[in-house]
Formats: sequence, C-alpha cells, structure tokens
Amino acid sequence: MSLRFVLYQRDYCHLCDLALAALAEARAPEFDSVWVDDSAELERRYGTRVPVLRDLRDGRELDWPFDAAAVRDFLDVKPRPAVL
Repeated sequence: MSLRFVLYQRDYCHLCDLALAALAEARAPEFDSVWVDDSAELERRYGTRVPVLRDLRDGRELDWPFDAAAVRDFLDVKPRPAVL
C-alpha cells in the first residue's frame, strides 16, 4: 500500500525541519519524503515553495508556511460531493 501524503523538501533546509516538527506535532499519518534537489522537474515545480505537503489522492497542496493547526485542517478536509 502506498502512502497518501508526500512532503517535498530539500536537504539541509531549516524550513523543512520546521515543517517536520509541525507534522509531528499534528500527529500526521506516515508520509513519503521527496527531495526536489534530485529532479529538475520537481525543482521547477517546487523549488521556491518547499516544504510542500501534497495529498496524492486529490492533488491538494499545503505550501509553507504552516503550523500544526494548519496541518490538522489540511488532513481533515472531507471530499466535496460531486455536483450534477
């Protein structure tokens, strides 16, 4: 089973360390860590925005800055019913 959330981050990034602390404080579920430094495509997409938490199911993203309360809100969003 793959994980639902991904944290895009950089090596040696103090903001990423703060984001990890916020995720821990929010008791976020397990997530994958992806380093944007390893990919030119990810560097273009996330280079100035890291750290970014992405929900792989619906594509939502939580850009930095965020705190534990913002993470909890992000994780608790319920899907909207389809409009017919």
